[in-house]
Amino acid sequence: MGVSDGLFDGGLFESDAQHRAGEHLAANAPLAVRMRPANLDEVLGQDHLLGPGAPLRRLVEGAAPASVLLYGPPGTGKTTLATLVSTATGRRFVALSALSAGVKEVRAVIEEARRRLGRNGEATVLFIDEVHRFSKTQQDALLGAVEDRTVLLVAATTENPSFAVVSPLLSRSLVLQLRSLSDEDIRSLLRRAVTDERGLGGELDLVQEAEDHLVRLAGGDARRSLTALEAAAESARSQGGKEITLAIVEATVDKAAVRYDRDGDQHYDVISAFIKSIRGSDVDAALHYLARMIEAGEDPRFIARRLMVHASEDIGMADPTALQVAVAAAQAVQLIGMPEGKLNLAQATIHLATAPKSNAVTTAIDAALSDVRGGATGTVPPHLRDGHYAGAKKLGNAQGYRFPHNVPEGVLTQQYPPDDLIGRDYYQPTARGAERPLSERLPKLRKVIRGDS
Repeated sequence: MGVSDGLFDGGLFESDAQHRAGEHLAANAPLAVRMRPANLDEVLGQDHLLGPGAPLRRLVEGAAPASVLLYGPPGTGKTTLATLVSTATGRRFVALSALSAGVKEVRAVIEEARRRLGRNGEATVLFIDEVHRFSKTQQDALLGAVEDRTVLLVAATTENPSFAVVSPLLSRSLVLQLRSLSDEDIRSLLRRAVTDERGLGGELDLVQEAEDHLVRLAGGDARRSLTALEAAAESARSQGGKEITLAIVEATVDKAAVRYDRDGDQHYDVISAFIKSIRGSDVDAALHYLARMIEAGEDPRFIARRLMVHASEDIGMADPTALQVAVAAAQAVQLIGMPEGKLNLAQATIHLATAPKSNAVTTAIDAALSDVRGGATGTVPPHLRDGHYAGAKKLGNAQGYRFPHNVPEGVLTQQYPPDDLIGRDYYQPTARGAERPLSERLPKLRKVIRGDS
């Protein structure tokens, strides 16, 4: 039916009653469920939302009865926070899955919530996972109940709510963005899981190399790190060992630990080879180095940032769409996370590697900066100065300025640079890709602007 007044989706969601009586479930529940934070102090990586007086802390503590949209990558604690909202004040907790629930289920939950509220004042927290998968009709069905607070809605999504949630529901909810967990957050979580009675209870030791590899594999996803740890622990137990080693983790998660130190030479060597392969238009080599970084657990956001820089640095106006593709890939990685984000990174890598190359953008801004740093600044020509304040006219500001849109061609003769920089050419387009038309058009523009005969 898609509705749960208790366990839902393999035990990921608990009602308040089952949370209090959850001891029977804990032993058989997945490690990621057993290690779910029982209070705010155990929540990792979301300090920006949980500081004193912060909206989410006030909501969890029952002081701010506003509906919220929790937006962030997988494994950042959206479900955990929804559960804490309900358990903190003893509210009834009901979960709906946007994958299986329809308008009928939504209305049934709201009607029951209304009856309970009227009968004994019991409030209901309605948690909807992947709310972006709800249709407009399904989302609209929530509006009335959210408006009159029949239910306290806590919805989770990995998609940008501005695009994935209907405007009326968005305006009635507080949007809170969760961040991917840092490496240190993941490391703290793994160590807690190894020693905590809810976890491995200290029966196994996690060696440093294995811990490092699990951190890399997690990619900021708490659930992924705990799932991998649990599988490795089961493997270690089956072998009668007392340690979770790197070899066990490798064998368990079916990934080779690429020898790659994210703070050492390999980190810089591989990213350097990646960028130089793209610059050299060797798409296959670029994909190889991308795969090495992904397999080693490199932060995908780091890779995306390098792609965005490269799009302007070595491609620029030869293919203006390169920057758009790189930015889109970075946004997609942020929204989707790994492992699916590898497809976005691969697409951007292929686009950039096969694009025509030009470093004219780089040389242009470097040349301009060199002049400015060398003191070649000069004064702004009077006709270009701001003329919108009192007294500007008396100073001669903005007098004689010619408006380009007043002539049919949209370009006219007029001095724009300071006197000392007249005739200085910074941008020199190549004849490659989309810069070829620019290389033909730019001399004509300069000729008209400068009044050269």
